[in-house]
Parts: sequence; structure tokens; C-alpha cells
Amino acid sequence: MTHLATDVLVVGAGGAGMYAAIAAAQNGASVILLDKSQVGRGGATIMAQMTVAVALGHQEPDSVALHLGDTLKAGRGLCNEELSALLCGEGPARILEMEQWGTRWAREDGHIKQEHAPGHRVKRCCYVDFLNTGPAVAATLRRKVSEIAQIQRISNHAVIEIVAKDGRAVGAIGLDIVSGEFVTVQAKAVILAAGGLTKLYARNSASANMGGEAYALALWAGAELVDMEFVQFFPIGHLAPRLVGMDPIMWDPFRYKLGGKLLNGEFQEFIDRYGSSDFGEYNATRDIAAYAILKEVEAGRGTPHGGAYLDFRHISEASLRAAFGPVIDRLLNNGIDLTKTPVEVGPMAHYHMGGIRVDANMATRFQGLYAAGEAVGGANGANRLSGNAITEAFVFGYRAGSAAAEFSRQAKALWRVEWARESHDRMRALCRAPKRGAVSPAALQIDLQNLMWEQAGPFRTGANLSKALSRIRQMRDHDLVNAAVGAEAPFNLDLQDWFELRAMLATAEAVVVSALSRAESRGAHQREDFPESDGAFLKNQVLELTEGNLVSRWAEPVRLHRRAGVDG
Repeated sequence: MTHLATDVLVVGAGGAGMYAAIAAAQNGASVILLDKSQVGRGGATIMAQMTVAVALGHQEPDSVALHLGDTLKAGRGLCNEELSALLCGEGPARILEMEQWGTRWAREDGHIKQEHAPGHRVKRCCYVDFLNTGPAVAATLRRKVSEIAQIQRISNHAVIEIVAKDGRAVGAIGLDIVSGEFVTVQAKAVILAAGGLTKLYARNSASANMGGEAYALALWAGAELVDMEFVQFFPIGHLAPRLVGMDPIMWDPFRYKLGGKLLNGEFQEFIDRYGSSDFGEYNATRDIAAYAILKEVEAGRGTPHGGAYLDFRHISEASLRAAFGPVIDRLLNNGIDLTKTPVEVGPMAHYHMGGIRVDANMATRFQGLYAAGEAVGGANGANRLSGNAITEAFVFGYRAGSAAAEFSRQAKALWRVEWARESHDRMRALCRAPKRGAVSPAALQIDLQNLMWEQAGPFRTGANLSKALSRIRQMRDHDLVNAAVGAEAPFNLDLQDWFELRAMLATAEAVVVSALSRAESRGAHQREDFPESDGAFLKNQVLELTEGNLVSRWAEPVRLHRRAGVDG
């Protein structure tokens, strides 16, 4: 096996991972920044073409306290308020730092321009012109990373296990996706920044490499997860016609800014049937819009691809171009003329509010193990405020990198070849030769995605969740063990898919177990058999592995200036 050594290993090289690597290096640590795709070109950040919420107060009077209030309101009482306060309080410094590094935020009258977004009381969301925010900030961070000699960038490597000894993370086992060989990485500290879990669902808006590995790796190492039931489903993700090179959730600003009409398959407006008036205002909340679309589909009034039509034919081309400039030409290049035909949209998995349980330094309870970005749970409670995702990536990436570097300065390097050999032998044994007629890991991933969408999607019941849990455990105990993994070494996609499926199943089980236990509807978690919120569940749900079994318990949310009832 190839062996590497560093002070800080960062797993995942999206926005949070790159920021963590920069911060760690600036604080004196040597860093390996490792990603299973291309460094800086995978994950969610590069696809996030919308806005970044931050209380700069450049457009109109604003404050960190006001931003925090909006974040906590969106979180429905379940935010870890300490993390929420960090997100809101340190956001301005990170945005201005990104500007110094070269991000060209849209400007107006000499200041950074800020727009309004759902859930915000003021114009707070900054952006890079014409739906280019994610690619622009990713490019800035890639350039910054490339300028720092202490950061070693490694692409096409998937971390499949954290190497632990005596309650501390001491490195990791990785898989070289190109060669099919295992790699060992010795590190004094490890930061999990591998994004969310939206790949668990058949319909999702994120990069194809976000299968929940960060959560699985944390669990297996001995860390805790929190509020895994809260998966955010975006109501009007793009379904058809085919859209290449553009964010599938791009329609939100079009709808709110220009007044896009939501129509069912019979070209009728329908939101008013589900407790909200949308006519002329086009501001139905996301949860109502998602519910209404799925219920119309269920009633046989959906569009050909199982969603609703979003119609702009009542808007002139001049108005469309005035609002969205060259984006209109990019749509035309995709064969989409908004003045002549509607597009099909529908709910899709978009973001995960739950995740790895950390403290204010992004440290887990497992020594030497940190998390950053969407891998972190708690800051957004039961529902994320629009625009907070990239802010979270920057702020938590910076804090994780700084804290990990500080830890590595004081920590002694621990590594023995036999520890890595134990993990290596175990990994090899896990993906042993399959039985005759076995199913490929890729096919099993599709089965899992369909199962999660149908049984644990936007609207849930106890019966469906129980069916999902039973099938997930069957897949884990039988299908995964007997999956068809080819023997060839170079470019063995079966091997990559197998390890990814292993993590996806662990994360899916965490989501479903948590969703079953929360017998209420709150934020992004909607139980049709328990349609109301219940004050008895105004608590966080904490998961851990005990003797190989997933165990949950309830804990009081972390409140500012008060930590009563919170352990860890």
C-alpha cells in the first residue's frame, strides 16, 4: 500500500473542505486535501448557483442578531444556537475574505449588492452575477489552495475508514479509484467535509458523489450524529426538458421575482386547494408547494415526468432578459424557450440539516476528528434558511481547519503498520468474491435510491418507514455482502460503488431510524400519520453505534447562554 503522512487530513474538497485546508495551512499545519472526484470540482458548492446569506448590511440595515433570529425561526426550535450564532456571526468576515481572494460579488453603487430571499426580513443575500455563485466561489478557493505549498491535493481517492486507536483518530484508509489499490494516510487530525446525503434519493439536486460517506465514517469511528431525519426537499427542482450544466433548483428566483405560475398536468393552478393562495403573489411556502405538487401527481393530475408545470409564457422576453441576462441564452442553448413552453418541476432532495454532532470548534466527541460544512448537524435545526448553506461551508470550514491545526501542534503522531494492515485486511474481506448471479453495487444503489424516495421521501408514514428500514437492513446484511464486485484492479468501478453503497446504507438507516422515532411533523420532516408538531419532541435526536447497533436518544437543544440537559 502507498503510505502518506500529514498533520491534517481533509476528506472532501468542496467549499467547506477547501476552506478547512486553507485555514489549517495558514495556522501552520501540513495538509492533505483528498477528494473522490477532482479537488474543487465536486460536491454541492460548485453547483450552488444561488445566493449566500450574510449580515453585511450593505443593501439595507441589518445585524447578526437579525440574521440569527431568522435562522432560528426557520429551524423550528431545534437549532444548536451556538452553531447558528457562529454561522451568522462569522459569515461577514468570510465573505469579505473571499472578496479579497478574488470573488467578484455583484456590486451596486460601490457596495456588495444584496437581495431578498424567502425567510429573511431584509435584503441579505449576496451573489455572483447571473446564477454563477457556486462555480465562482469554488474557483476562488481552488486558486487559493493552489497557492499554498503546505496543501497536497489528491483527487480520485475515496476514504473508506477512519483509523482509530485508544479513542483517537490517527489517520485513514483510502481507495485509489484509478488503480483500485488501498492507500493509508497518517494524520494527527482528520476533518470530514464530504458533504451531505442527497444521493440517497432518486430525485436530488446535488453532485452525484454525495452519498453520505461523512456520516457513515463518523459513526463507524465512534462519533455521534444528530437529527438525521431532517432532509430538505426543494419543491420546484427541474425535471424536464433535459437541462445540461445548470443548477436544477435554479427556478426559485425566476418564480418569486417574475411570477411563475405552477400548473398541474391539466394546466390549472392548484396551490389554493392545499391551504395557500398563490394567485398573483407566487409566494407559497416550500413545504406547501412540495405537498401540493405531490398530491396532484398522486391524484393523477401530474405532468408526464411526475411533477407540475412552471409557466412563464405570460412574461415578455424583455422582462426575462432584464432579470436574468445571459441565463436566458443558456436556457435557449438547452432548447428551452420560456416564452413558448413551460418546464416541468417537482420536489427533490436538496440539503441535509442533520449530520455529525460537533462543538463550537467543529470537534466531535472522538478525539482528533472534526467536521465541516454540510457534514455538520445542528446549526439549521429542522429546516435551513435560504442562503445559509455556503455561509455554513465557509464558516465551519474555517473553524474546523483552525481547530484541527491547533490540535495537531500539540498531538503526538501515532501510527503503526499493523493498525493499517488490520483495516486493509478487513476492507478486502468485506468486498470478497460474489456468489453466482449476484447484483452489481450500482444496481443496488438505484434500488436504495428508489426505496428512499418512495418510502422515506418528502412525506412519510410509520408504515412506509418500517418497510424501508426492513429492506435497508436486508440490503446491508445480505445484498451488500453478496454484491458482484469485479476482480480487475484498474478503474474498478464496482469496488468504488461497493464502498459507496456500504456508506449509503449506513446513512440511510440513520435517516429512517430517526424519522420513525420522531412521531410528529416539524420543518422538513413531515409525517402524514402525525401531521402536527408536538412540543414533547422539541428535542434533538442523537445517534451512535453501540456494539454495532444504531441507538438513539433525545437531548435538549443547545441554547445560547444555557446548556442545561446537554451532554457532550
